[in-house]
Amino acid sequence: MLFPASSLADSHEHRICYLMSHSIDGPLAFALSTLLEPSSILTDRLVPELTQSDLKLSSYAELIDAALDRVSHWSHEQQAQFIAGHPRIGETKALSHLSAKEQAERATPPEVLARLAHLNACYERKYEGLRYITFVNGRSRAEIAIEMEEALGLEHSFSTDQPPLDTIEPVEVEGDAWKGEVTRAVGDSFEVE
Repeated sequence: MLFPASSLADSHEHRICYLMSHSIDGPLAFALSTLLEPSSILTDRLVPELTQSDLKLSSYAELIDAALDRVSHWSHEQQAQFIAGHPRIGETKALSHLSAKEQAERATPPEVLARLAHLNACYERKYEGLRYITFVNGRSRAEIAIEMEEALGLEHSFSTDQPPLDTIEPVEVEGDAWKGEVTRAVGDSFEVE
């Protein structure tokens, strides 16, 4: 539940107003952490920006759009901190409730989990300080592995050590490719249902 039962209102607008009217450790922080992933930059920066704004929101979709707008105006470094709050694709521990549900809808063979672990390492070598973010939306982890391989320009494989990490060329942090990946990841992180 995103807010106490005693505060239930007849409309979404009243529910959103309730969320927006409370402090950084209140219902808004809980709602955004549930929808997006908990992180210190979410509670320490995004929640105060939203609660101190004069936004008049009437739906969760408007709340997500307002949050995306705020994060989109942060520096790339701050956006990278926001991205780092997300779990790695294929992780099975320390997941938020929604991530656990999203990532565990289907049983995943161990070789796919091992491949994802290697692909995460490849991605994090190429894009220092970032985590691969994608809108899972019911897709299997095997499908996400193929997407990650394509994003990294790799051939499809179930190898847990190919390509070797030392063959992955890092892009320049704060360079155009890195900034482009930050922007893509931020956008995907706000794809919630």
